[in-house]
Amino acid sequence: MALRELSSLEKYLGLKKPNKYSTQGDKKIPVLQNNNGPPLVGLVTIACHLVKEAKRPELLGDSAESRAVVQQWLEFRVTRLDSYSKEDIKTILKDLNAYLQDKVYMAGNQFTLADTLIYYGIHPLIVDLAIQEKEQYVNVTRWFNHIQHYPGIRHHLPPVVVLRNRIYTSRHH
Repeated sequence: MALRELSSLEKYLGLKKPNKYSTQGDKKIPVLQNNNGPPLVGLVTIACHLVKEAKRPELLGDSAESRAVVQQWLEFRVTRLDSYSKEDIKTILKDLNAYLQDKVYMAGNQFTLADTLIYYGIHPLIVDLAIQEKEQYVNVTRWFNHIQHYPGIRHHLPPVVVLRNRIYTSRHH
């Protein structure tokens, strides 16, 4: 999955020459053979390199605080979303839902690399949710729908249907 994500990120960033990737280990950790030095290893390391190569530093955050928040969510992607168990799903979605309550993007009011990689990482979870489950995580669903329609992001992933109107209410008539 990580190789497709990196390929999609390259397209989004407008990088003309696609890179050659390989994987290492049982977890298929991506590796980029770099012409100018040693290979780069890991999704976040390579993604940050691609952003810098594309001269798009704003995607890593535009202040010290936003850069730290972006880095925090990139770590969340690798530590929580790339190795979750079925029991972790509700906790992950509940935590993200609470965090996104007053935010448009992962790092506040600006689209960053964190949005891209969290979107790619959470896509398999959202695909498997029933409509009623999506309604439980309204902030995650809102953010997810916004990101999946962000220009150039959803290259390799199918769109997920998200209803805007609640069709189930908690009150019985």
